[in-house]
Amino acid sequence: MPEAEIVYSDVKFKRGTMETKGELIYLCTYELYLICIQLNIIGDPCSKCEEGWEHHGGKCYYFSTNKSSWTESRDDCRAKGGDLVKIDSREEQEFLRKEVRRIMKDHEDKFWIGLTDSAEQGRWLWVDGSPLNESLSYWNYKEPDNWREDDCVMMGDKGDRYQKSWSDTSCKVSRRSICEKPAAK
Repeated sequence: MPEAEIVYSDVKFKRGTMETKGELIYLCTYELYLICIQLNIIGDPCSKCEEGWEHHGGKCYYFSTNKSSWTESRDDCRAKGGDLVKIDSREEQEFLRKEVRRIMKDHEDKFWIGLTDSAEQGRWLWVDGSPLNESLSYWNYKEPDNWREDDCVMMGDKGDRYQKSWSDTSCKVSRRSICEKPAAK
């Protein structure tokens, strides 16, 4: 099981608000179930991912084992019914960063994400065409640097304890990739 942060909470009920002990037990069980889903401890039983995909936050993620160019990686993700990952939140970045760190074999084992400025230099767009929200960018120090026409983004730094794990690099370099698609209902 991936590393997880445990959050403790108190649930209090006023005496006399429950008709029977049975209702109280049912309510406590249901509330605990909802808390577990919220914390992604047990996952949403209504949404599922195919074997080999990781479920998180209503989405499925596939971490490739083979290396290929950014374009080939995107084609592979599309063939699997998804696309290269678009990172929409700090929480999603943290989940991906931890997963990448866990499965990286060495410092050169990086993963393509669905961000590129190949259409217009310096204008970073996700694979769905939406622009990068700068408040949700996780560039490594001195990145992006556009060295050697670096137009595609990879993530991953083994041992990195900080969220800033993105670097731009040539789209032709062979890397692993992270695919994303909605979880099936």
